[in-house]
Amino acid sequence: MKISKGTVIRTMCLGIALINQMLTITGHSPLPIDDETVNLVVTTTATIVTSLAAWWKNNSFTSAAIQADEMLQQIKQS
Repeated sequence: MKISKGTVIRTMCLGIALINQMLTITGHSPLPIDDETVNLVVTTTATIVTSLAAWWKNNSFTSAAIQADEMLQQIKQS
């Protein structure tokens, strides 16, 4: 069983966005922008967009879920 590239990429993007958000919350500026309002808007928007994109699709991590995805594909091809 192999986790799809899309699942890995979406999960990594979500992780980066969450780390970025946590840095902002703790007072660190991950983006080189002096205006704090702009920084908060950009990081919050990035977190929301990345979260939605990361979990919009079915992200199968367990063996059972990956097998179910394969079975679903076989059914759709029939």
